[in-house]
Amino acid sequence: MAPASSTRVEIFDQGYAIGGDDAAYIRSLAARVDAKMRQVARETRVVDSLKVAIMAAINLADESESLRRRVEQLEREVGERARALSRDLDRLLDRAG
Repeated sequence: MAPASSTRVEIFDQGYAIGGDDAAYIRSLAARVDAKMRQVARETRVVDSLKVAIMAAINLADESESLRRRVEQLEREVGERARALSRDLDRLLDRAG
């Protein structure tokens, strides 16, 4: 298997080479991390880049977990609604049959 290509990005004024085949996606992720780190640094006035990175990671993980939970909730709701519609359809078909 051929190694994945590498994309150069800058996050919080540091350069990184990130492996992967979708350079636009990698740049998009890096921009999101950079923006979150800058937001954390601005809002907390923390200057230690490691601490900023950890706080940004916690923020991004929180956003991800919140979205994951919302998706699970929506999947449950869709499943419940699909089952209810299926029951309604079965009743209608029984009456028509």
